[in-house]
Amino acid sequence: MQYVLALDQGTTSSRAIVFDRSGNLIAKAQQEFGQIFPRSGWVEHDAEEIWRSQRSVASQAMASMNLSGNDIAAIGVTNQRETTIVWDRLTGTPICNAIVWQDRRTADLCQALRETGYEELFRTKTGLVLDPYFSGTKVRWILDNVRGARKRAERGMLAFGTVDSWLLYKLTGAHVTDASNASRTLLYNIVDHAWDDELLAVLDIPATMLPEVHPSSAVLGSTSQFGSSIPVAGMAGDQQAALFGQACTRAGMAKNTYGTGCFLLMNTNGYPGLSDQKLLTTIAWGMGNQHSYALEGSVFIGGAVVQWLRDGLRIIESSGQVESLAAGVVDNGGVYFVPAFVGLGAPAWDPYARGTIVGLTRGSTSGHLARAALESIAHQSADVIEAMESDSGAALQELRVDGGAAINDLLMQFQADIVGVPVVRPKVRETTALGAAYLAGLAVNYWESTEEIAMLWQEERTFVPQMSSDETDMHRATWKRALERARAWAQ
Repeated sequence: MQYVLALDQGTTSSRAIVFDRSGNLIAKAQQEFGQIFPRSGWVEHDAEEIWRSQRSVASQAMASMNLSGNDIAAIGVTNQRETTIVWDRLTGTPICNAIVWQDRRTADLCQALRETGYEELFRTKTGLVLDPYFSGTKVRWILDNVRGARKRAERGMLAFGTVDSWLLYKLTGAHVTDASNASRTLLYNIVDHAWDDELLAVLDIPATMLPEVHPSSAVLGSTSQFGSSIPVAGMAGDQQAALFGQACTRAGMAKNTYGTGCFLLMNTNGYPGLSDQKLLTTIAWGMGNQHSYALEGSVFIGGAVVQWLRDGLRIIESSGQVESLAAGVVDNGGVYFVPAFVGLGAPAWDPYARGTIVGLTRGSTSGHLARAALESIAHQSADVIEAMESDSGAALQELRVDGGAAINDLLMQFQADIVGVPVVRPKVRETTALGAAYLAGLAVNYWESTEEIAMLWQEERTFVPQMSSDETDMHRATWKRALERARAWAQ
């Protein structure tokens, strides 16, 4: 029997997961890698360490089931998006550390572009906002600040890619990306489906640096890194892959992934136009010549706030302890926590916001802080849902959830309470990797259709709203007061 291997390269760890034909998880391996913080608001990764960790976990996952390359029908790749890597075409060596999607160093450049009147141009062509989150201004920063980079780029010596491109290059030698990742760069026209010369000119980025754009479900090359030759046949940004893995293939279906950040996507199938609520219009995936679109709201600090409780304050020893600590108090004790460590994403888009804790008293405990931290994840997601409902003109019917923090029952119940719709957790919560596997499997006919994939999705638990409307309104109003106190702090 053959399987599909998914490489799931995330912000804090690399994972590899093997799935069978029924979408069941057969084997898994995970490895954390280093986080580099050179200055306040800067976040970097070692791109070579990303590759080493990803190759290692793939080998571990296969070895745990005694699988060889002949047992793998295809490999699918999914990745942290927007994280920017520039490498030398001749040597294959990165010219600097990867600049991570969370990094805020280009906030002033984005502000200058807005003041010059470019915001609407970028928004119209890319569906994105001018924010340091995206790759384009990171590439510009590298060209302007890494010694010799611009001259080498102008001579065609440098390649740019997001993490998907980097992994594909290391696996196959090809310099490619897919439509979902290209749509996150500020450089790709999501209506014309091409790199945009006008945007490249504004950011002064040579077109020779860019990868070829391919469908998300297609044979992109082959690799012999794990024994015999295996086709690499699927690729999508992590959040689009999770939407596909959750079988949200019909318009109006939505999922929220609770990872380092939180990312809520609603499938719109056809191009939905631009958001009136500062949400993103993004390509969900490409199949052949057809593209599906989604509205997206991005929360920069989701599960990362729990990591901060662990690594920064040291009030828990492991992330899994946060639920029991938070459950030790009956409520948040009036404490509200806005974890704007790297600014605020949708719908606020404030790169100058900073983390804020309000409502502390002598009676506040670590339990109240833990509860407020978990509730902050749900509140930020609720802000996105409110914006999404306003944009779409339709109320959300249910929210499918996945990601590491989705295992937290207290958080999922609070999420259901404050958004007022059922929150549905699937049996297979590794939906980001599963989506990449599905895209790869479809390309090699391991699975036949999206309808077959939808039939494989199974519910594990549904969280039904239990909170009164008065209590919900109180929580939401107080959260929004706290949010205002975090805004524009570092400006």
